[in-house]
Formats: sequence, structure tokens, C-alpha cells
Amino acid sequence: MPLSPKVYTWLCGFFAALGSVTFGYDLGIIASVLPAPDFLTTTGNPDATAQGLIVGCLLLGAFASNIYVGSLADHVGRRAAILCGCLVFLLGGSIQAAAQNVHYMYGGRFLAGMGIGMLAMLAPLYQAEIAHPSIRGRLTTLQQFMLGIGALIASFIGYGCFHGLTGQAQWRVPLAIQLLPAVPLAFFILLLPESPRYLAMKGRNEEALQVLARLHAHGDIHDSFVVNEHKEILAQVRIEQQETRDAWAQLFLVKSNFRRLLLGIAIQFSIQMTGVSVIQYYAPRIFESIGIDTSTTLGLQSGNSVIALIGEALCIWLIDRLGRRGPFIWGNALSGLTFVIGTILIALFPADTGNHNASRAFVAMTWLFNLVFSSCCGPLSWAIPVEMFNSATRAKATAITSSAAWISNFMIAQVSPIAFDHVGWKFYLVFAVCGFTNALFFWAFLPETKGIPLEELDAYFESVPLFVPGSKVYVPDGKTREEELRQGKIMVPEGAETDDVFEKDKVTIEHMA
Repeated sequence: MPLSPKVYTWLCGFFAALGSVTFGYDLGIIASVLPAPDFLTTTGNPDATAQGLIVGCLLLGAFASNIYVGSLADHVGRRAAILCGCLVFLLGGSIQAAAQNVHYMYGGRFLAGMGIGMLAMLAPLYQAEIAHPSIRGRLTTLQQFMLGIGALIASFIGYGCFHGLTGQAQWRVPLAIQLLPAVPLAFFILLLPESPRYLAMKGRNEEALQVLARLHAHGDIHDSFVVNEHKEILAQVRIEQQETRDAWAQLFLVKSNFRRLLLGIAIQFSIQMTGVSVIQYYAPRIFESIGIDTSTTLGLQSGNSVIALIGEALCIWLIDRLGRRGPFIWGNALSGLTFVIGTILIALFPADTGNHNASRAFVAMTWLFNLVFSSCCGPLSWAIPVEMFNSATRAKATAITSSAAWISNFMIAQVSPIAFDHVGWKFYLVFAVCGFTNALFFWAFLPETKGIPLEELDAYFESVPLFVPGSKVYVPDGKTREEELRQGKIMVPEGAETDDVFEKDKVTIEHMA
């Protein structure tokens, strides 16, 4: 019995997200590598600044990759760009595992970061462009789920290698393991279907139709949904070709596109202001301030990784039912609340008080934060930006929004140790406040994008006012919109030159009274 089209498409998206396992693993494993005695000897006993640079080079490499990855994806295709990301990551990971001094680590981490930055941007881009509207959220949120799997693996392998191995193996083995997920992705990514939107952009219309049929109708190119989705894609590409300005100019000069770009950047910056990276990078120091030793912290972090995975699975399950806007707003508000309670606990019951109940309550708050963040915020920070833009601007726009993620992550990684030294627990107030300000900002300015076909988002964002609450813009259910496509109702962008191929019923955004 053949797989249903949606299951097949989901599996394609799942495989493409393998690169995110390397992302999560590499972010997590460095915490157990840095304290290894042989690693410190090999790298010349780096001071705190040098160790911070070892961690930060990964983020700088990821940021650098976003300078070119959007153009690369538009030039060679989504699959080939993912292959390039795998190769760059494998080179960087190999240099890390074979490092002979600290400079090898700097270079290896930077190259691995470039590969991770490419894969983290390309996976949700590819997933969004192959998905049915009704399951697009379930595909694009796989990015964070696979990242969580990588972090979970890193927590157990790091703990086991740190306590069970000695000498060079204590740090070279966990660094070498990071290469494994990228190998099958590199070998088999070209066997997956190419993005039909990319093919249409390149004028390969028949191939685009065949790929849509392969993804959505068991290869039947005469299926009504496939035929009408194909027509809608071609109509959107046609009006993009009529636009004389290139994609970069469209992003910054077209008001609707620039609005979406700023929203995407704000989403990625807001994620770092929840405090997630502070907990991820500096958990031993944070837990020590309330009386929990490092060994216990490493064990607690493994439990934290399991909780994150549960939250990410909940997001995948619910995202196409609940939408994007509501969960993202409430997730930020609840994240801020957990930091409020955690800050009170750490201020009133520091380590020298020996209050074990306070320590347990603090751990509970960090676990609750991680559950909320993983189910509402983290996955959506990758899913929302890739579904806001049209085919001409999507790759370049998501490269810019992803670069905001990396540079803000790097900022937090560098600022946090200084803040801990100078203001202590008061630093957590920043994240307590920002959780609520994030929620308020996105309540005011973030429209719902659930279930809207990618080709219809230009018209949608032109219809939604800047201040979203009370706008009453109709957002169809994803399954409803798919059924409309099956019935021959396609949306032809206003101003597009049409011929007999596009003479179908037009569907427009409706304003409800």
C-alpha cells in the first residue's frame, strides 16, 4: 500500500531536517568538551575569553554563511545547497575532531558553523516549499524537533564521555560523533524531489508539475489539486518576473516585503531575549548560584533535553490546529513568567542559604520554561519567517532573518559572563521583562499565517493592517483552502498577465464585518 501524499511529503521534510541534529548536537557537546583535561592541554589552556571564542566561532560561522546562502539556494537549488552545507560542516567537524591546537578549534568551529547556518536556513525553506498548506507547520517545526534530538544525544554522549573516557578520546570522540547525521543527508538529499517553487522560478514548469504530482498525488499530473496549485505557482512567478526590481530591491523597497522582513528579524531577536541561550550555555554557573553542583547540573540538563523534545513534539502535533500567532504570544508571556519566579527564588535563596526546596523549585522553573519555549517559541521562530515571503524573495529574506538569530545568539553568549560577574542574579530581570514585551509586540504586529498557500501571502499581507488586533481579516483553514484548490479556485495576483491557462475562479482575501 503506497504512502499517502502528506505522509510522503512529511518524510521528505523529516529527512531534510537531519542537518538540524548536527545543529543541536554541536551546540550541546561543547559544554562537556571544554573542561576535558587533555583538551585544555592540547589547546594551550585557553582562558575564559579564548573559551568564549571557541564557543562563539560556531555562531560567527553561521552568521557568515547567511551572507551567501540565499543567493546560492536560488542559483543551484534547495537540494544542492543543502549538499554544500553538509560538505562544509563535515570539513569543519573533522578539523575540530583532529585539532592540534586552539587555532584548529577556531577554524573548525567557524567552518562547522557555516555548514550549520546553511542547513538551519535551508531545511525549513525546503520544507515550506514542498508542503501542503494544511501540514506546512508540522514540516517547518521539525527543525527545532531535530535540534532537540541533537541536544539530547549530546547531553548523554557528553556526560558519558566526560565520565567514562580519558585522554584524547574524552573530547575527540564526542566531536567526531557530530559528523554522523550529515553523512546520510549528504549522500541521499539529491534523491529527494526538488522544490517545485524553485523549478517554476527557473522556467522548468513541466518538472515543477511532475514534482507537485509526486509530492501530492502519487505522481498523477492530472490531479485537480496538483493542476491548480501548479497554475497558482506559475501565476505568482509570472508577476514576480514582471517586477523589474531584483529580489534584494523588492525586499527593501516594497513596503509589504520590508514589513515582513522586519517581523522575521524581530522574531529571531526575540528568541534570544527569552533567555534560552543563557540557560543552554551557562547552566552550570546558573545552577551553582542556587547551590547545585556541576555534576548534578549535567544530569539535570539531560532531563531538560527530554522535556524540550516533548515540547517540540507537542508543537509539531498542534501547530496546524492552533496556528502560529496565539501560541507564539502566549509562549513568550509564560516564558517571562517562569523567569520572574526563577529570579525571585535565586535572589531570596542564594547558594549559601542551603535551601534545597528553593533549588528544586528553581529547577522546576527552568524545566517549565524549556517546555513552554520548546512547544511555543523555538520551533515557530524558524517556521514563521519561511512562510511569509514569495518565491522570489523567500531564500534571501530567510537568510537575513536567520543571520539575526546567529548574531543575537553570539551577543548573548558574549555578554552573559560579563553580566554574571557585574550584576549577578539581576541579569535575569532582562529576560523576565523581555518575555512580556515580546508577547505585547507580537500581539500588536504579528498576523496569523496558518494554512494560507505560499502564493497567496503577498495579497494577505497587503490586506492585513500594521496593527493586527481587530483587523478581522479572514484566514481560511488549510484543509478548506486545499479543497478550494481542488475545485479550481486559484488566486491570480492582481496585475499578472493571464492567458487561457489561468482563466479560473479567483479567490481573494475576504474582510469579515
